[in-house]
Amino acid sequence: MLIFLYGEDTFRSKQKLHEIIQEYKKIHKSGLNLVTIDYQSAGGFEDLKRELETVSMFKEKKLIILKGALLSPEFEKPLLDYKENLLKDKANTIVFFEDGKADSRKSFFKFLEKNSKSQEFKPLSGLQLLSFAKREFQKYGIKIKKEALKQLVIFCGNDLWRLSNEIIKLAAFKIKEKGQEIGLKDVEQMVNSEIEGDIFKTIDAIARKNKKQALGLLHSHLEDGDSAPYLLSMINFQFRNLLLIKDLLEKRTQYHLISQKAGLHPFVVRKSYELCQRFTLSEIKKIYQRIFQADLNIKTGKTEPQTALDMLISGI
Repeated sequence: MLIFLYGEDTFRSKQKLHEIIQEYKKIHKSGLNLVTIDYQSAGGFEDLKRELETVSMFKEKKLIILKGALLSPEFEKPLLDYKENLLKDKANTIVFFEDGKADSRKSFFKFLEKNSKSQEFKPLSGLQLLSFAKREFQKYGIKIKKEALKQLVIFCGNDLWRLSNEIIKLAAFKIKEKGQEIGLKDVEQMVNSEIEGDIFKTIDAIARKNKKQALGLLHSHLEDGDSAPYLLSMINFQFRNLLLIKDLLEKRTQYHLISQKAGLHPFVVRKSYELCQRFTLSEIKKIYQRIFQADLNIKTGKTEPQTALDMLISGI
């Protein structure tokens, strides 16, 4: 079976790919015949040919995922020459995955469109966006008011990576308040690019040991009415991203693979990458632990929220 996934909406295309992989793992629990081939690396076509022509010792159906085949002009001719073999192979599932748009003028694109289960993921709009966001909230058992949902979509547009990240933040903030709906005020306070920008500046100030500037940035938001727990959740969110990215960098992960492996939007990776250079992995882990402790102190009533925030910054 041939499957072809592509389109500008990389969030949903990757979701679909993840679903295919999970369904395969339910049946073939060993996972030994799940193969991923990245055509950006050397030997892409030969790797595919070898996998298809090698019989599995476990007699299991293979799931072969090919990434970026249509972005590599040098592989188009070998793939076209091999197309009859692809059609004859009924024993395995081959997924052609393109991280973004695919060139419909290419001969191999036309072959896949005709001979595979193809699915294009176009950017969502209007009611589709609202429905998507509503379903994401339902995953966390969280309700959101209509006007709040509309405002959230206005803020994020059709960037489902950002929308998903904002939903995670909103859900995490409300999850303890059983029965409480997310309102318009919650969205306006929490989904704010200015606050996010200042959080980056705060973290940068922390990296440069400028505690005065870091505290000043946070206090300006407190004076404007933003809550200390929310600001702490934003700091936690950003340091979590830094920890994921730094850990991958320490493992010598190539930059273009970080977004995929960390499950973060490329934009988030790009913004966080430079900040990562200012910390060691050990420093990020220690700060992340301090954030956890500050959050615990607030939730248990041990420390007032603003005091916990001040102590966190001062103690780093």
